[in-house]
Amino acid sequence: MERSIAVGGDNPGVAMTGDGATAVNVGHVDVVGDVRLPPRPTVPTRPVQLLPRPPRLVGRDETIAELRARLTGSRVQPGVVAVHGLGGVGKTSLVLEYAHRHLRDYQLVWQLPAADPAVLSAAFARLAALLGLRDTVDAADPVDQVHAALAARTDAWLLIFDNAPGADALRPFLPPAGPGHVLVTSRSGSWPPEQGLELPVLEPEPAAELVLARSGQADAEAAAAVVAELGALPLALEQAGAFMAETGLALGAYLDLLHDHRAGLLAQGQAWGYEEQITTTWQLAFRNVAGTSREAIALLRVLACYSHEAIPYHLLLSPLETRTARELFAEDVRRQRAYGRLPESRVRRARELRPWLSAVAVLQELPRDPIAVNAAVGALRGHSLIGQPMEGTVAVHRLVQAVTLDQLAAHEQERWRNAAAVLLESVLPDDPDRVRSWPRYALLLPHILAALSPISPGIDKTAHYLGASGDYRTAKSLCQEICDALTAKLGAEHPSTLTARHELARWTGELGDAAAARDMFAELLPVRERVQGVEHPATLTLRHELARWTGELGDARAARDQYAELLPVSERVQGPEHPNTLTLRHELARWTGELGDAAAARDMYAELVPIRERVQGPDHPDTLAARANLAQWTGQAGDAEAARDQYAALLPIRERVQGAEHPATLINRHELARWTGELGDARAAREQYADLLVVRERVSGPDHPDTLTIRHELARWTGELGDAAAARDMYAALLPIRERVQGRDHPDTLMARANLAQWTGQAGDPAAARDHYAALLPIRERVLGPQHPATLITRHELARWTGELGDAVSARDQYAELLIRREHASGAEHPDTLTTRHNLAYWTGQAGDAAAARDQCADLLGIRRRVLGAEHPDTLITWHNLAYWTGQAGDAAAAREQYAGLLAVRQRVLGPDHPDTLTIRHELARWIGELGDAAQARDAYTALLPLRERVSGPEHPDTLTARANLAYWTGQAGDPAAARDQYAALLPVRERVLGPDHPATRTTREQLAYWSERVR
Repeated sequence: MERSIAVGGDNPGVAMTGDGATAVNVGHVDVVGDVRLPPRPTVPTRPVQLLPRPPRLVGRDETIAELRARLTGSRVQPGVVAVHGLGGVGKTSLVLEYAHRHLRDYQLVWQLPAADPAVLSAAFARLAALLGLRDTVDAADPVDQVHAALAARTDAWLLIFDNAPGADALRPFLPPAGPGHVLVTSRSGSWPPEQGLELPVLEPEPAAELVLARSGQADAEAAAAVVAELGALPLALEQAGAFMAETGLALGAYLDLLHDHRAGLLAQGQAWGYEEQITTTWQLAFRNVAGTSREAIALLRVLACYSHEAIPYHLLLSPLETRTARELFAEDVRRQRAYGRLPESRVRRARELRPWLSAVAVLQELPRDPIAVNAAVGALRGHSLIGQPMEGTVAVHRLVQAVTLDQLAAHEQERWRNAAAVLLESVLPDDPDRVRSWPRYALLLPHILAALSPISPGIDKTAHYLGASGDYRTAKSLCQEICDALTAKLGAEHPSTLTARHELARWTGELGDAAAARDMFAELLPVRERVQGVEHPATLTLRHELARWTGELGDARAARDQYAELLPVSERVQGPEHPNTLTLRHELARWTGELGDAAAARDMYAELVPIRERVQGPDHPDTLAARANLAQWTGQAGDAEAARDQYAALLPIRERVQGAEHPATLINRHELARWTGELGDARAAREQYADLLVVRERVSGPDHPDTLTIRHELARWTGELGDAAAARDMYAALLPIRERVQGRDHPDTLMARANLAQWTGQAGDPAAARDHYAALLPIRERVLGPQHPATLITRHELARWTGELGDAVSARDQYAELLIRREHASGAEHPDTLTTRHNLAYWTGQAGDAAAARDQCADLLGIRRRVLGAEHPDTLITWHNLAYWTGQAGDAAAAREQYAGLLAVRQRVLGPDHPDTLTIRHELARWIGELGDAAQARDAYTALLPLRERVSGPEHPDTLTARANLAYWTGQAGDPAAARDQYAALLPVRERVLGPDHPATRTTREQLAYWSERVR
């Protein structure tokens, strides 16, 4: 009978055959029985024992390079690296690829099976014999023999210990010395940090490449979906590809099959290089864990019910330290009852709670104290069934989760899912609207979505958290799931279902669809009235929301009227000082202001604040909100200084009561910055917004709507400070973020588009500004309606930039048409209507009829004085324009006198350094010159210029305009050479700041040429 012969080694080796064969080293005379054989010549060989090279290894080049670097860079010899990780992750394939790539770097390469100590010892004996270190009958330890030989060698060698059970079991077999390298593969994660290298699953791109190559298909999108479903585990991908190649099944069809028949499908297909399949590769680990630690297998089962992302197991198990399983179950029942999730029928309630009762026994199987928890985690980690624990969290591969649950019967799976849900519900904060709760909700969110049903209280709280933290889209989506589930379980008119519909309407509005929100509340109202009564608190709250979204849709008058009608009902039903009643007064004041009567809104808040203070306390959030709105409408009524001061006084209270980073505190800082800017200090406003943006990004995240609002305002005040190009660029950067986060049609997104158009025009491109507004108008008409205030503002700006482009007649006609719409929508004396009249007068003058413009301004001034007050900013602007058109109509003396009178009022109301005050000084100087006194005009501009430089900055457009006018009147006063020199100095500044083609730059160039000609 023939026997195989193993030959290898450069040193003299042996070959043995026959049942009674004896062998001695080559070079001596061999004796077989009584026959003497001559010595055999030495054949140069190199000992190599490796499995075949993997035919296709993708996505591992960096890891192989790291292996090489760690082995060659080791400070001790031999260098050891233990590649460990989940079964099926490709550990053996990785080290085989490394060995084949570097085969020429080693004189001995040997792969040893390390799962069983006896088998491993026998493999060492075989290697020892092959190296000529061992006789047929030899009492010496083959491991020691090989170790001694490896230590004595001078050339490099590589040993691979494949599938080692752990560091402790392998330690006696590791060579202690020698110029070689040792690679280990193991599922155990218990390796010293300097030796261990955990192999992760593949990255998505190479994983999809593997699926396409193995299946022979080309649908990259479907391959990516398969990768996601299989968690990019190489064994699963190889197995799936093999199955599709064998059956001809398309990737999309495989994905459908995976969703519907996961357990059966994971048992199909044979992966190259793997003896096992997904369904069997972890069976030994499961049996070992179950046999040594029941608490560990229980922990794995409960972890399998959560998301595959990092699971905060310390947090989730913490309730078991202080409460029994029955106490946790009782708490969960109370939560469900409080949220109206339990049927009214006792029979149905008992039937629904029965599965949850079975979860009590499951909870009792879990580890309860920190020592037991850590022991269970260690046991799972020892078999690489979980990832490396980090700060109380651990990841479990989605297929480990799937196979863990698929081993259980359906009713057993339900028990573990219920137990996981009870644990999760027990650690969810009860105040999801509070910022302090958000980090925990963010941490648990993927597990909430994976483990809780849509009717659970935890899902309800999570929807509140998502909305409060700014994720309106996901909040709405979750509320839709809640509505559908509650409708199916409790019925369409159950109070809990109606509450869910209420929340769905709310987040629909917050997402930007005010019309849908209003319609949803309008549809829900008669159901609430019929089911719970017309005066039930929930019905009154619904009427409140209906009024609010009616107003947000642009109908401030209807909103105000609805609140006015609702207020006496609430006063009668809930009492005049009930918090809900005071909230209605708050909203009535707001919509009174939005309707155009800022002074009345201010006065209503002034009355409300002391009531809030007395009823709810001076530090109650509602009281602070009333104070904030009082400040807001004080500013809107024309007193920017008082608004700023009120917000400044409120800020330290907000910081003390609610915290420095509470959303309400940050909004307070926002408004303080705004009114600081409105008061004329654009630089301080910009700096405050820049500081606030850093805080917002840290607290709320870079994509939170409130963070984007701060970016919006920072861009605005950058522009107001004189850098229109930078403002334009900032809005250009903001717009795609708004579109991605909030949607292309969200009002905030459309506002960003409007501001991009505005600052594009201010940066010197009126044609682009006009085109931006022309493109925006039909979108706002479609989304918001033709009469919405924002739509009318778009018409306003389209008319303006049409005029700025040189078509004053079209601008005038567009404002005339807009005036009719404004009067119809808001009334003849609404501030926005008066603004339209103001602009109609301006473009009437620009179209060539200065006298008509003057007369229109004169009529408007009387109305604004009566409606807004004599010293309201808008009133003073109308006075400014009346003076301007008086001069343009030919009466320079009257213009000068009007500007002189206006200057005194501006200085008293706004202060001598306010930009608007400086603008009046600018115009007064001009009309002094127009009256014939060029020298006095020159001197007035000379005095004005340093003020402009100090207040607005040396390169602000208004400062440059003052320099231009100084040069002009210097020339008119008889010094053409000085005028030329001043224009020559101004031209490069305007070219740099405004651009070479900006209208003001072109005018400067023309003036330079004009005065240069006069010097000649």
